[in-house]
Amino acid sequence: MARPRKHRRVRWHPRVNIFTPYGQTRADFELVEISREEAEAIRLKNVIGLEQTAAAVKMRTSQSTFQRILTSAYYKLAVGIIYGRGIRIK
Repeated sequence: MARPRKHRRVRWHPRVNIFTPYGQTRADFELVEISREEAEAIRLKNVIGLEQTAAAVKMRTSQSTFQRILTSAYYKLAVGIIYGRGIRIK
């Protein structure tokens, strides 16, 4: 049996939850979905500028879990930008 997932603290709710490639209609591109906790990790690390350990404490996770969340978010953003896909925060 799998271990139950812990609740992570997300204190930010986006006003806009979808970003589309310029000049394309919804039927012209695929979407990459980023979870709210991945968006929160990016916000804490890159926008606010917290160190990884401090950001992990704010999200109530371990530093290694925070790093995995951040790595997943960076990968999804890179795929969305490089391949011209829309990005949705779910």
